[in-house]
Amino acid sequence: MQTGADSLLRTSRPMRLFGLSRRHILLAMLLFAIEVVIAARLPHVSWVRAYLGDVLVVVLLYAMVRSVLRINDYLVLLMVFVFACGIEMAQYFHVAERLGYVRGDVMYTVIGNTFSWGDIVCYAVGCIATAVIVLLSRTLFRIHR
Repeated sequence: MQTGADSLLRTSRPMRLFGLSRRHILLAMLLFAIEVVIAARLPHVSWVRAYLGDVLVVVLLYAMVRSVLRINDYLVLLMVFVFACGIEMAQYFHVAERLGYVRGDVMYTVIGNTFSWGDIVCYAVGCIATAVIVLLSRTLFRIHR
């Protein structure tokens, strides 16, 4: 006797976890270039660096993960948000300093040094905006098929 669960386990082709996505690679490269421009050329425009940069960094992380992994978009966004909040919590507890990093070290810059609830809001905005774009693109793709 075949159950509904049995049919879910059998597919016509095996599911691959790893696979390159050119679209996501290009998106990640574009977002990385934008982040570099924001950091290098726009430090005097505080709202761009403080807010737009934080919104875009979670989209960059999403694109990087999706460029090599074939997993659910919303799961990736949740993982990216949790990771970003984890980095923010590391800033709250001054983990970079506790690990012995000093201003100017690459890891000090990666971990950061200033906790902000505003950063967490920006991460949420970036993840939600990306989820909406994914949902809309799927809907439009189904309509045009």
